[in-house]
Amino acid sequence: MKPFFLLIIVFVLCVATTALLSRPDMMISFRIALSVMLLFTSIGHFKFSKGMSMMLPEKFPAKHGFIWATGFLEIFAAIGLLFPRTSRITGIMLCVFFISILPANIYACYKRVNYERADYTGNGPEYLWFRIPFQILLIALTYFFVIKPYR
Repeated sequence: MKPFFLLIIVFVLCVATTALLSRPDMMISFRIALSVMLLFTSIGHFKFSKGMSMMLPEKFPAKHGFIWATGFLEIFAAIGLLFPRTSRITGIMLCVFFISILPANIYACYKRVNYERADYTGNGPEYLWFRIPFQILLIALTYFFVIKPYR
């Protein structure tokens, strides 16, 4: 939920700032907002790596390393979004990433993983009513504001 609000707040601030400077620029505003959100979520991969490892099935190999790798991936994506030459390929990669992490989020909800506490006191399956639409929204916005303009 925190990443969603961060994305919206930064997006609105960026649109307002670009409107004050010249004209509202939705494309760059979304890329900046998504970058900030990704930097924020990447922190969780390092700060809460034990709990995030619990989001993966028991038989998943090298869970801790995978969590760290995806944290670095989010940092690189945050940077890649800010440059026009790399933003389209970064957007495509992020759509694939958002789709690929959905099973882990579903698994974590059913297991009631609370990644911040590294225990099983999480929200449970009802959280999927927010999480899945948010994931779809991220994919759609990434396509509309990042991939499509560079076609």
